[in-house]
Amino acid sequence: MDLKTAVKQIRAGEVSPLYLCYGTEKYRMKEFVTVLENELIEEDQRAFAVAHYDLAETPVELVVEEAETAPFLAERKLIIVRDSTIFIAGKESAKIEHRVEKLLEYMGNPADYSVLVFLAYAEKLDERKKVVKAFKAAAPVISFAPMSENELSGWVTKQFGKSSVSIGSETVDVLLKRAGTSLGSLSAEIEKLSLFAGAGGSVGSADVEKLVAIGTEQSVFVLVEHIANLKLQQAMAIFYDLLKQREEPIKIVSLIARQFRIMLQVKEMSGQNYSQQQMAGQLGLHPYAVKIAAEQAKRFEPGRLRGILASIAKLDHEIKTGAVDKVFGLEMFLLKLGA
Repeated sequence: MDLKTAVKQIRAGEVSPLYLCYGTEKYRMKEFVTVLENELIEEDQRAFAVAHYDLAETPVELVVEEAETAPFLAERKLIIVRDSTIFIAGKESAKIEHRVEKLLEYMGNPADYSVLVFLAYAEKLDERKKVVKAFKAAAPVISFAPMSENELSGWVTKQFGKSSVSIGSETVDVLLKRAGTSLGSLSAEIEKLSLFAGAGGSVGSADVEKLVAIGTEQSVFVLVEHIANLKLQQAMAIFYDLLKQREEPIKIVSLIARQFRIMLQVKEMSGQNYSQQQMAGQLGLHPYAVKIAAEQAKRFEPGRLRGILASIAKLDHEIKTGAVDKVFGLEMFLLKLGA
């Protein structure tokens, strides 16, 4: 089941006694849990009608006992369970032994006064496990994969719209390049920008550049963007700003290497007709990051990218062995790269 359908059913009063949520978008999982809380439990009852468990610390049979126990002073209870062993691949915890058969028995006859939600923060479920197969047959299984480029841009625009603030597509791109693709970070920046613009107002690129702080990783991302566009002056300005912020040059070298490595991988995979979504899955990246890397890579031949990576590896070795001053070495590397 997709997220939109699940939320629509919940708001229509069609609530399942069991849900399994998996994926890497923790922020959207949190939003889904909030929808359940708002629709099922009165605000003044949440202290005793909403329970949280972690299967790294609690046997699943105790969670089942909680679900079978009638709620106190409330019509229903919501039980949120973080999973790290039962539904996903990996070694079982030596600390906790889970009697998964108790969960399987409960799934056959769940209590009508409890809603049990499992959260598995993993890219995929272990389809070989009996409990995964049983859950898919008995209850909604919802994927929380990273949004596509268009979905992410649409999500940002929609969040601004909730505060009656407008934003153009170009400004959305500027925001994503500065704040990154983490929905939690984006949400905080959107709230700040919305307060600045006020209801009925609009946010422009200049507002984003003035109000949204850019982290080290995103700074390097933009630095490489300027290098790709042959904007050496802007790239060096970012480099000097990072030094003022006392960022360690070796860390900057590592991040530059990572971005050029991604560019090479994306370029090679593009030649093999991989889609952006497929590349994102293979490389463990957000689709938007793949899109930008693909755009940057267009300005470089594969041989040039390999040469840059070899030069970065050499610089890294020289810095670590003391053969070159770390600031001077990185500065000269960037100057040569943008020449």
